[in-house]
Amino acid sequence: MALDEPTTNLDHENKRGLAIALAQIIASRAAQSNFQLLVITHDEDFVSMMKLELSSQTGFSMPERYYQVAREESSDGRFYSKITAIDWDDL
Repeated sequence: MALDEPTTNLDHENKRGLAIALAQIIASRAAQSNFQLLVITHDEDFVSMMKLELSSQTGFSMPERYYQVAREESSDGRFYSKITAIDWDDL
């Protein structure tokens, strides 16, 4: 399953509802070897909500890190993508 910017135009209450629903889906499918979930978002608050929901509501913990992609300008004036692994504990 792939979700691209799923929180666009959602208020806080609906973001939390989506985080709860996704946490439940992840927990129920965790033992399934062919389940993958890819969430593309700029909303780091939503990522934190998902972490909280997985740990408090389902007892399931998230992967150890997520990946943040940023655009950076180099000394030659070109722009490059920089991919950084962020530990969940740093959220």
